[in-house]
Parts: sequence; C-alpha cells; structure tokens
Amino acid sequence: MPRVLVLFAHPAETRSRVNQVLADAVRGLPDVTFHDLYETYPEFDIRVADEQALLDAHDVLVLQHPLYWYSCPAIVKEWLDLVLEHGWAYGSGGTHLRGKTWLTAVTTGGTAEAYSPEGMHGLHIRELLVPFERTAVLCGMRYLPPFAVHGSLTLDAAQIAMAAEDYRRVVEALRDGTLDHAAAEGAPRLNTPSLMSTICAAAADG
Repeated sequence: MPRVLVLFAHPAETRSRVNQVLADAVRGLPDVTFHDLYETYPEFDIRVADEQALLDAHDVLVLQHPLYWYSCPAIVKEWLDLVLEHGWAYGSGGTHLRGKTWLTAVTTGGTAEAYSPEGMHGLHIRELLVPFERTAVLCGMRYLPPFAVHGSLTLDAAQIAMAAEDYRRVVEALRDGTLDHAAAEGAPRLNTPSLMSTICAAAADG
C-alpha cells in the first residue's frame, strides 16, 4: 500500500474558508501523514534532514496550499529550495524521489472559468503550475494533474463540503493504489466530474 504524505501550507489556516475544510478531510486518515509546514516551522527554520527522511518514508507527496500570485506560499518555496537538494532529489546520485508520485492540491479565489484560455488568467490551472510539474519530472516523479478548488471566495458550505469529500476520495485512492493514472494523464485538473467518477469507481472495485 502506498504511503501518502500531505504537505500542508497555509499562513492563516483559521481564516481559510476552504483549505481548513480540505485539511480536516484528510487529517487523521489511516496510513496518511499530515504535515503542517507553518505549524512545524513558524520561524521558517526548516530541518532539511527531517524533511528528507519524511519523503524517503512515503511514496506519494500531496502538496496542499492556496494559489498565491500564480505560485505558492513562501514557506513552500523555502521548502523546495532547501529540501530538494542536488545529489539527493535530482542530479548525480539524486534518486531518492524517483518513482514516487506528486499531486498539488490548490485553491483559488477565482472561478474555474477565470482559469481558462478565455478567462482573465488566460491559462488552465495546470499550465500555471508548470514549475511544480517540471520540478517533479526533474526528480523522476510521476506528476498528476492538480486537484484544484476554484472560486473559494464564493463557494457555499455544501460546495466546500463536496470538494472536501472529493479530496478525501483522491487521497484515499492514492493511498490504496486505485487511482487511474492513465485516465488522469493530460487532464487540466484531477477533480473534474468524469475523472472523479473514474476514481470512485476504481476505489469501489478495489
């Protein structure tokens, strides 16, 4: 059974309408490690050896955070810069992440329509997250389409609960090895209705 590490980063979780609910949906799941970066490192004093040991001990990395200026909160960038070292994560002898899976779970204030070629941002969310995809590929990891919850400023409680349920199902499918990677390949985001149906069906069959 794959071991899943959820790396969570939100500088103001208690004020988050969506990320807090998503986090609660996967926090405490059996065989899933939930790791809050801001809680662990309030001074940004990231312990590289500890973080690398966590990555060594898991098969799937889920990086959960809000989208900040088409990127990530500051501590995520700090974590990437320090932990994914040359000779450990990539480059000569850098094979520790090879064969593992990377999923980015991201929330946006803008709607799904805004994150499209015709929308105000001009690109799909997966295109905006290409630096994360290329980082995963450089490290020899399998990169999944992002799990993206759009419109976080306007979703009602029922819609947020539905997104959290979908997120839990995705993380459980990754943990149980039932997620259909071939079906997800090339999708702009993982949590489309058709892909969620595939994920849930595979989990039920398993």
